[in-house]
Amino acid sequence: MVMLVTMVESTGMFLALGNMVGRPTTRERLVRGLRADGMGAMVGGVFNAFPYTSFSQNIGLVTMTGVKSRYVCMAGALILIGLGLFPKLAYVVASTPQYVLGAAGMVMFGMVTLMGVRILATVDFEQSRYNLLIAATSVGIGMIPMVSPMYFHHLPEWSRVFTESGIILTVLTALILNLVFNGPAQPEEAEASAARSAVLGES
Repeated sequence: MVMLVTMVESTGMFLALGNMVGRPTTRERLVRGLRADGMGAMVGGVFNAFPYTSFSQNIGLVTMTGVKSRYVCMAGALILIGLGLFPKLAYVVASTPQYVLGAAGMVMFGMVTLMGVRILATVDFEQSRYNLLIAATSVGIGMIPMVSPMYFHHLPEWSRVFTESGIILTVLTALILNLVFNGPAQPEEAEASAARSAVLGES
């Protein structure tokens, strides 16, 4: 269940980053990205740590810095490994003032939100009268965990994996409502729609 949550979050991030770097996310690239997340989770389990997966904060970082090179990510990974091997060096990062981290976090999460709005702008709200209802309902339900954290507390314990994540609630609601109102699309139509959204997202 945890990996299902991770896959949903990673899928949205891959689509957004694909538009940002000028390489629209295809089915093959999406599969490779999800496999990498699965491998990271397995490595984390071997070392008795948390799953190593992609994070949506990367969207904000790429937008803020304009750096899109994978080699920068590799350099950052080496630096983190060095900090892990030499805990004294990690004090430099830990000494960063909280208000600096808070300001950076506000900008990064704002960037993530705007990227979501940009992708949502590629949806056809004029021709399909149900899309507006689907988007509005999905966003509203996804905000429940933030507005009222105890809203789902009567549900079984296993359901918290889904109900505590606004992203998962939004995605599940959008999927179910889209199937109910618009019906399942053919694979060719889905790929054509994804490609059209990617092109519109770049412009």
